[in-house]
Amino acid sequence: MTNLNARPAKPSLSELTSCLSDYDPHAMPVKQAQAIIHDCITPVTAIEKVALRSALDRVLASDIISPINVPAHDNSAMDGYAFNAVDLLPDADTVLSVVGTAHAGRAYQGTLARGQAIRIMTGALMPDGLDTVIPQEFVNIPPGSPVDSITVPLAAVKPGANRRLAGEDLKAGSTAIGQGRILRPADLGLLASLGIAEIPVRRRLRVAFFSTGDELRSVGEVLDPGCVYDSNRYTLYGMLQRLGCDIIDMGVVGDDPQALENAFRSACENADAIITSGGVSVGDADHTKQMMAQLGDVAFWKIGMRPGRPLAFGSITSAGKQALFFGLPGNPVAVMVSFYFFARDALLQMMGAQVAPLPLMRATAAVGIRKRPGRTEYQRGILSMNEGRWTVRPTAAQGSGILRSMAEANCMIVLAHEQADVASGDAVEVILFDGLI
Repeated sequence: MTNLNARPAKPSLSELTSCLSDYDPHAMPVKQAQAIIHDCITPVTAIEKVALRSALDRVLASDIISPINVPAHDNSAMDGYAFNAVDLLPDADTVLSVVGTAHAGRAYQGTLARGQAIRIMTGALMPDGLDTVIPQEFVNIPPGSPVDSITVPLAAVKPGANRRLAGEDLKAGSTAIGQGRILRPADLGLLASLGIAEIPVRRRLRVAFFSTGDELRSVGEVLDPGCVYDSNRYTLYGMLQRLGCDIIDMGVVGDDPQALENAFRSACENADAIITSGGVSVGDADHTKQMMAQLGDVAFWKIGMRPGRPLAFGSITSAGKQALFFGLPGNPVAVMVSFYFFARDALLQMMGAQVAPLPLMRATAAVGIRKRPGRTEYQRGILSMNEGRWTVRPTAAQGSGILRSMAEANCMIVLAHEQADVASGDAVEVILFDGLI
């Protein structure tokens, strides 16, 4: 279980927060908040072994060392004819006699003399003494004649061509895949090529989440006047599922201090991390702050960003167990943006995964975009290819409660903290939703 307080080498949350006294406490820059969160994370340590087919999207717990060379032997990269390059004439076509055939999976048993070649199939072992393969379509064979000889045209192939060397993909004893990698389909194929059947992985991160607010109703319930359906739990479920977490959906918790305490204690005792939506502002019914004073070491921040200004981060403790806590805003778009730019990397870090920044690409703004310096803005955008270049425009509606805009968009336009208005034709940075949302 993650323990934020049991790491003397790292500063506490309160110490890290105090380091930011030079910044406006009502608008902490995004990068500084992200740095604090990064420095407070300790990965889970438990490891389990799983079958290869169960390892997809799991976090590799230790380096995989190749037990063999890949490929194991020199072999042909083409269907064609194998021979020794020393037989090639320097100034004329070369005629070679064909004395046999090598098939994949069956080693050629004969020996070859100077001036001889063999027919060889893709993947077949290269016989001793042969170092070059010419593709079958490059040789001259008289129509209708038996293939007992071939003519290699002058300069048709270079010495050593079309031969895969033993170990050129991976050498025995070298690292095939490093720990911390989230295993993808290509990784499973690579591990299978090494004959590895079981993989050491970190145990799945357990994340509990719930929404707060008396006005929320779950799907299937009657929608009373003044109430809304809770969408945040469904977007959080999808985002956590994409990360490969074990998910504990605790439903909707009303604006009642005792109900909140019970929910936080249950979540803490059963999960590594807790995520809530709503209840982190300063309204009279926002009891989360009061609860955190009782249960944990939590900082409440106002982030210099749009959408998603209020954010709570820290740890809570109950019955001797401790869990990381993220209190996200309640507006549907704000909760998604806050998750992707604060919680996502922290959860990956807790999982023991290698965490790389979300990839940015540059596009041309199709229209002017209003932007106030002093905060980071994440505007929903529609990216398209126009006349050979990528252009992007914001969706029509950018309100933090308009979830439809996230469904219509295919990217996020990232406008930096210090950036001002963007003119039509200016370059902007975008993050693609594909593979993220």
